Amino acid sequence: MDGKGTTTRTRLERGRGALGPALELVHTGRAPTRAVLTAELGVTRATAGAVAAELEALGLIRVDSRPGAAAGSQGRPSHRLSVDENGPVALAAQVHADGFRVALVGLGGRIVATAPTRGTVTADPAQVLGEVVEAGAGLLRAGGHRCVGAGLAVPSAVAEPEGTALNPLHLAWPAGAPVREIFAERVRAADIEGPAFTGNDVNLAALAEHRHGAGRGAQHLLCVATGHRGVGGALVLDGRLHSGSSGLALEVGHLTVNPEGRPCYCGGKGCLDVEADPLAFLTAAGRAPGPEVSLLQQSRDLLRTEYADPSVRGAAEELIDRLGLGLAGLVNILNPDRIILGGLHRELLDADPQRLRAVVADRSLWGRSGGVPILPCTLDHNSLVGAAELAWQPVLDDPLGALAR
Repeated sequence: MDGKGTTTRTRLERGRGALGPALELVHTGRAPTRAVLTAELGVTRATAGAVAAELEALGLIRVDSRPGAAAGSQGRPSHRLSVDENGPVALAAQVHADGFRVALVGLGGRIVATAPTRGTVTADPAQVLGEVVEAGAGLLRAGGHRCVGAGLAVPSAVAEPEGTALNPLHLAWPAGAPVREIFAERVRAADIEGPAFTGNDVNLAALAEHRHGAGRGAQHLLCVATGHRGVGGALVLDGRLHSGSSGLALEVGHLTVNPEGRPCYCGGKGCLDVEADPLAFLTAAGRAPGPEVSLLQQSRDLLRTEYADPSVRGAAEELIDRLGLGLAGLVNILNPDRIILGGLHRELLDADPQRLRAVVADRSLWGRSGGVPILPCTLDHNSLVGAAELAWQPVLDDPLGALAR
């Protein structure tokens, strides 16, 4: 082969190798233009142009055909890049104590369609996951979208590599339920394209926030959240979830923050799981939970509408202090460069940000030397978006190979 042919082949191979990294840059919003893509990939303009054109041909991104210079910029205008809003989607589902939700999620973390929230979760995971997949299949049929795969978020540690729900304490499911296997079987039976994945809901929320929300740019991101019941945590290191040796890392809900506190489902006492979740807040405020809406929604409504009530404010301060103790311990151990809070914890941070930050600063070594930023999560339905990220990951790793399959 002559020199020209070798050069062409080398450029082609280099471009194909850059497809995944390029797609991830557009997916996470870090390459809004072809010029930025060229710089981030460290390739020539011609290679970056070829990569962008290939991703566009695959129906994954759009390249603005009429580039325009940004205000105040100099030099040649660059083509703008964006995800293709008519491109493929991932099926995402989240099961929690008060029901389940299903959505279709495109690149960029865009929720394309959602099914109405279902309010019943029985003790049979096979039945529940069958209903989940049925709802998702209905969304796919209605929209006519191509599906790259499916992801499921559950309120339990998910043991690896088996994919079992180790401790679904807030569901009536048996410990060790093979949720990944069941979910994958239901996905295949419904003729839904692509692989199926399962993960812990807070892990997936952290992944979504790191890629698309309040965690962007953090190198060591700690996420702590309370959703419908219990408290979960997650750590993202250098862009990857830290799940430990078998998927069980960051079970922060079972940190003891009040040795004389409430009995916990794990057999302990005073765990963060039962001292700083929506039920704990309602109980501390002297409110009896009602059946009309979820505990999370009841807590949010109470905090937003009756915060001036001394009993509500006192309950909020109690939970903030318990949460702050837990966060301080985690800061001392993990030394994150950012903390993000989700669910009711986000509302507590908004209600009294100075109190929470003061507790963490007072009890953590780093806090005494400047403190770690504590921010609210910014994505709606971040566990759903994170579940979709699991399904999108094979495409981000190898767009040509994944879509060919």
